[in-house]
Amino acid sequence: MSETKLSSDSRSEVPSRPLFFAEKNVVFVVRKRSPAAAEEEGRQRLITSTILKNKKMAVGELFLSAFIQVLFQQLASAATMALARREKVESHFKKLSQSLSIIQAVLDDAEEKQLMENAVKVWLEDLRDLAYDLDDILDEITTQAMIQDSKGIQHNRTSMVWKFIPTCSSYTPGALVSNYRMMSKIKEITNRLQFTANQRIQLNLRETLGGSSNRSSVIRLPSTSLVNESHVYGRDEDKEKIIEMLLGDEVCRDNVSVIPIVGMGGIGKTTLAQLVYNDRNVKQNFHVRAWVCVSEEFDVISITKTIYEAVTDVSSQSKDLDMLQVSLKEKLSKSKFLIVLDDVWNENYEKWDHLFRPFQFGRPGSRIIVTTRNDSVASVVGSPRTAYHMKLLTDDDCLSLLAQHARTSFDEITELKEVGLLLVKKCKGLPLAAKTLGGLLRCKETKQEWHDVLNSKIWDLPEENNILPVLRLSYHHLPSHLKHLFAYCSIFPKDYEFDKNELVMLWMGEGFLEQRNPRKRKEDLGLEYFNELLSRSFFQRLSGSESNFVMHDLINDLAQFVAGGTCYRLDEKMDTNQEYRVPEKTRHGSFLRHEYELFRKFRAFYQVQVAPGLGKSVKLEAS
Repeated sequence: MSETKLSSDSRSEVPSRPLFFAEKNVVFVVRKRSPAAAEEEGRQRLITSTILKNKKMAVGELFLSAFIQVLFQQLASAATMALARREKVESHFKKLSQSLSIIQAVLDDAEEKQLMENAVKVWLEDLRDLAYDLDDILDEITTQAMIQDSKGIQHNRTSMVWKFIPTCSSYTPGALVSNYRMMSKIKEITNRLQFTANQRIQLNLRETLGGSSNRSSVIRLPSTSLVNESHVYGRDEDKEKIIEMLLGDEVCRDNVSVIPIVGMGGIGKTTLAQLVYNDRNVKQNFHVRAWVCVSEEFDVISITKTIYEAVTDVSSQSKDLDMLQVSLKEKLSKSKFLIVLDDVWNENYEKWDHLFRPFQFGRPGSRIIVTTRNDSVASVVGSPRTAYHMKLLTDDDCLSLLAQHARTSFDEITELKEVGLLLVKKCKGLPLAAKTLGGLLRCKETKQEWHDVLNSKIWDLPEENNILPVLRLSYHHLPSHLKHLFAYCSIFPKDYEFDKNELVMLWMGEGFLEQRNPRKRKEDLGLEYFNELLSRSFFQRLSGSESNFVMHDLINDLAQFVAGGTCYRLDEKMDTNQEYRVPEKTRHGSFLRHEYELFRKFRAFYQVQVAPGLGKSVKLEAS
């Protein structure tokens, strides 16, 4: 290994393959983009993703469950308990396991209540700090044990690797109880965890069975079928394609074809369904029509009742599913119908099959439109080949939508058009963003006021902003094991094109990939989780590529929001003295290399205060 010296006044060659430089709890990942990409992106030459494990971090939202589960399993494993017995700390480890088990039982309730009760949010923040401290201690203990147990390793104390691992040169089996520093840490964290577990009583946190917590913390008005077509831009082609699918002669299940409309939150799925539902030709072809806003709770009886009342114009007080479905079947069997099920989240096929039963008796050519954010839902309700995936709007259409809701004519007020174009770039083709920002700008008349909105993060906008709540709903519906994987993606700068296999490797390096099936490779598990996030519209595939992806800017903002203070992008955080500072609470960080800036940025990472005994900062070396 030879050291590669990089200076601010010379252009040093960076290896084209990723380089990993590791110290205890510090990993630097360096990747150079292709020459073509580097040329296109000007100054952005290099991404460096840095994993930093510090003593403190801030709370984000709702992704503690999976982390606590991993810690609990690690503590309860046979290997860890054998190590604990050997090192004479078994009683402490048992207490830690008991406390984690108690906390784990109330986590679902705590995660639901944190948005409404600040005391619970503070409790979760303390718990997360504690969990990471425990993770650090377990890492250090198990690392020392593995070093000692490794066979055939010559303890070359001059090796660079050994310098990275604290206390390895003096570690011997059974010496942990005599290591005052480590034993103090173990006792302290045992007491802290017991105290935290006991606080659940004061906070009135309840155990939830099977994780059946209701996470409907985002309250939204139900959609209706009404739409003002003159206020919709850029959806003519989408409308025509859906109408073709509705009026076509495609062979389908039991005379009824289901057409899923799929896309990320705020892309305009409901609006497209409204346009189609109210089209004159559609009305003429479907004599029976019904619109149902399903939303998060897929209640078969309630949905069936709503459809029955819509197609019969008769209000029903019945809650008997059989009676409702028999009556609905009688009505639908005489007509060709169109039913819109808007905003469906249900992935349970059995529930869908129950709801679908009266539909199968409809006249040939009957159709059901389902709008959803999730490809898995589309697969449950219909064939994946019939799903219609919506695309983002063009900048011109976004600008028209922004002007419409801002009640502004850029032809008359030209000084605002420049800022409007920048706002449109910020929307990245998402109609919800253009509509919401336009609404916020209605009462703002000066260029400076428009700039203030432009420079705001989505979570800093006024309360009437609904971009974040709509996008956050997708996050709330993620399984707990995917929440922290998504939040970690906030290390990626906006517009950064990443390789899915590289992201999986980073997840692996963080220990995020919990192995339920020991026969499954972690790489395969990571790809499975990645595909789950992809199916829920958190990532967008780059055209012409099988492995490269990008996040929409507002999804990136969502990742930053839910990560709280845990993830940090160095490029965005310069203070007035042009110095880069990494907050103490940061766990993960990244930066983009600009010409002649590499070492000035890297100094910030050296200034981060890490746990005692981690040794000197690592030197970057290349072979």
